Amino acid sequence: MTKAERILWEELRNEKLDYKFRRQQPMVLGVYNFIVDFYCPEKKLIIEADGGIHNKEEIKEIDEFREDILKSAGYKIIRFKNNEVENNIEDVLKQIKQTLIKN
Repeated sequence: MTKAERILWEELRNEKLDYKFRRQQPMVLGVYNFIVDFYCPEKKLIIEADGGIHNKEEIKEIDEFREDILKSAGYKIIRFKNNEVENNIEDVLKQIKQTLIKN
């Protein structure tokens, strides 16, 4: 688990969001198998914390493909860069809360 994932997981477990999150959740959609960083089954919300590798062009393409499959199955996905989580967790949590309310 990265530092950002640790910080986010700690906050998701301690925050009073009224919804439970799971970590490293396997998602099986037809022939596709994915593991997502954090998942709220009740709201079908996926939260990803991405490090520098996700800036590489080939990884961006994989992420987009993955997101298309997950979104077509009705999942909402929020992505945060690791430095966003590490340096501004309050804004990250605010965005998650807003998404939970809208969803």
